[in-house]
Amino acid sequence: MKIIFNIKTGLGLNGGSITIISCANTLSDLDHDITVIDRMKNQCVGFPLKTKVKHKIIKNINEFPECDVVIATDYKSVDSTIKISNNKCKLKIHYLRAWENWIMSENKIVNKILKSPLVKVVNGICLQNKLKKFGIDSFLIHPGNDLNNFNNLNIRSDNKIVIGGLYHTKHKTKKSDLVLKIIKKLKKKYDNVELNMFGTPNNPNNVIIDKYVKKPSIKEKNKFYNKIDIWLATSELESLHIVPQEAMLCGATVVGTDTGMSGTKDYLMDGKTGLISKNNKNDFIEKIELLISNKELRNKLSENGRKKIIEMGSRKENMKRFIRLLIKLMEEK
Repeated sequence: MKIIFNIKTGLGLNGGSITIISCANTLSDLDHDITVIDRMKNQCVGFPLKTKVKHKIIKNINEFPECDVVIATDYKSVDSTIKISNNKCKLKIHYLRAWENWIMSENKIVNKILKSPLVKVVNGICLQNKLKKFGIDSFLIHPGNDLNNFNNLNIRSDNKIVIGGLYHTKHKTKKSDLVLKIIKKLKKKYDNVELNMFGTPNNPNNVIIDKYVKKPSIKEKNKFYNKIDIWLATSELESLHIVPQEAMLCGATVVGTDTGMSGTKDYLMDGKTGLISKNNKNDFIEKIELLISNKELRNKLSENGRKKIIEMGSRKENMKRFIRLLIKLMEEK
């Protein structure tokens, strides 16, 4: 099958771009003809597209090659995907992976994006539920995880509790500031609590953060997660939050938030695969203290959490599901 990923925002060093690259590479490994249409060279340092995946920079919509499927990957690529001649492709879809209200207002999202003629595919339950509120149906396809990249090395310390979080300054909805406030209060009570964070900004040199890693490689992230006992998933605007899944694969216990767009509804079940907090500092602290005082509970949730992420399927398994959906949609046209 000939598939085009249409990207208007460019491939940058972020979770969304890494997911597109990983999915494109996996589909290519499954013997599909994959092209990524972009506006610039790949800026996602350390995450290359495989040789067989074509990466084309075009400025004119008429330059789009013929294909079976065109996939709009972001809100800005919806318009150009719609305008591609129907003679050039059999199916046009929009793979929604976020509620991009930093691009446009919710009113515009509804009228320009949700009401577009493109078939809607989403990557997580949170976004599927969001679309349902506006009467829009969608198909759910998880991107899957590269399971071999993340595993439990059993190297955690018995003498301290290491809490992990994502350090992010661009989008306030990631709520890195909440993580810092939580740990600041916990450190006043517990001498053995440490905070480890990673992100793309330079080291913030914040006294609350005991260890910071900038732009870690896959191997560095795997080792980083393996030192974490409790991961805080505080973000409140995600469709499918990838980072907590990686932490769970490495044996960390996740405490997430109950917001409608937490991005964890696909895999975080309160008391079963992790804990879910109300979206405030005090409730997060209550959940964390429960885990600090109960190692048996941490171990149980850690084991169940890892099993849940594996159950959701590898990248390869989910891309096979994606292909089956594309074939079904083309047959129904």
